[in-house]
Amino acid sequence: MKPGSLRLRLAAGGAAAILAALVLAGLGLSVLFERHVMRSLADDLEVDLRQMIAALELDATGLPKLTREPADPRFAEPLYGLYWQLGTPAGAVVRSRSLWDATIPLPHDALSPGEVHHHRVVGPGASTLLAVERTVLLKFNETRLPIRLVVAADLAKIVAARRSFTDDLIPSLALLGLVLAVATWVQVSLGLRPLARVREGIAAIREGQATAIEGATPSEVTPLVQEINALVKAQETDLGRARGRAADLAHGLKTPLSALSADVRALRARGDADIAGRIEEVCETMRRHIERELARARVRGKRGFGGPPPTLLGPLVESLVSIQRRSGPGERLSFEIDLAADFKIAMDRTDAAEVLGNLLDNARRHARAKVRISASDDGRVSIEDDGSGVPEDMREWVRARGARLDQRPDGAGLGLAIVQDVLAAYDRGLSLEISSLGGLKVTF
Repeated sequence: MKPGSLRLRLAAGGAAAILAALVLAGLGLSVLFERHVMRSLADDLEVDLRQMIAALELDATGLPKLTREPADPRFAEPLYGLYWQLGTPAGAVVRSRSLWDATIPLPHDALSPGEVHHHRVVGPGASTLLAVERTVLLKFNETRLPIRLVVAADLAKIVAARRSFTDDLIPSLALLGLVLAVATWVQVSLGLRPLARVREGIAAIREGQATAIEGATPSEVTPLVQEINALVKAQETDLGRARGRAADLAHGLKTPLSALSADVRALRARGDADIAGRIEEVCETMRRHIERELARARVRGKRGFGGPPPTLLGPLVESLVSIQRRSGPGERLSFEIDLAADFKIAMDRTDAAEVLGNLLDNARRHARAKVRISASDDGRVSIEDDGSGVPEDMREWVRARGARLDQRPDGAGLGLAIVQDVLAAYDRGLSLEISSLGGLKVTF
């Protein structure tokens, strides 16, 4: 994926959302787990507290005592983490063996009889305790004596339980995150699939396999497809009009040029050879421009949209070679065609004929005995001859409009210029090299 791709942005956004959700879920579950364990612990302590109330009484001196201690054996283990304590308003304290000689400090809050309070207090060894307390009134010497009962448990085990729960939770959340990431990727891929179909449709238009994007699309993508189809149609219309105007203009100028040519012949017949020569030179220049513009007008080209379908090259070359063989010099030449039967070129047939026709015509003009047409695996097409070739220092010059190495009257010097115009419409290039036959090798 490229850094600026929509798929990467959506995947990154989904991954960030999943990560944030998992972190919040992990923290929330840990807090909920701790609260649940705290509630369970508080309920257990209240059960112990009720057992103490059932066994509570006063001795002859008015000190509280338990006729039987809570059943949990941890109350008998010194500093084990589970404690109980009885207190009177006078400050007398009775405690479990687990407290040893320590006392549970309680806040100075007033408890109504039967009311239960929960506190977090500091216990033995600076431990944090959850304390559950309740005040009970007992009758002593015709008075009611308030007795403060406390049951407390060390919270260290809850902290350890939460840590253990978190350690077990992290792998589960990681697995869930992986599943969600895969699901997000699948969702993004499915969501972007219509755009991939649009891209394939545009590629088909560009390659000339279709004239519009066809098929059903989601409602969100349909306006985009409609705009693309409208753009293709508008471009096709505009290009057709432009080509038509260029062709009309070029054809319109050919008639006046023909009239001028007749005037040139008349001037020569009257002996005005100088004036006739200058007019003829101007006419020749104009004719070259017209021929080139006519070739340009015929070029279908790549154009970005609605490109032409590929052309099977073998039959086209056979047809062009048969024409060259019927010309005067072509009758004595050997034409070697080295093309695979299924070799195609991504050009309009007319444009390919324009290119190959001009290149074969040049090769026929300069060849001594042989012309070869071949194609390589990478799609390059070459036309070679065994003529005298073109010196390296003149290869750029012969590409120029109207440049001619020979001055025979049957040429205008427009062949390579027109070829280059057609190839430029397809973003293709032209190279001139020395052929293994000894002459010129032209490759596009």
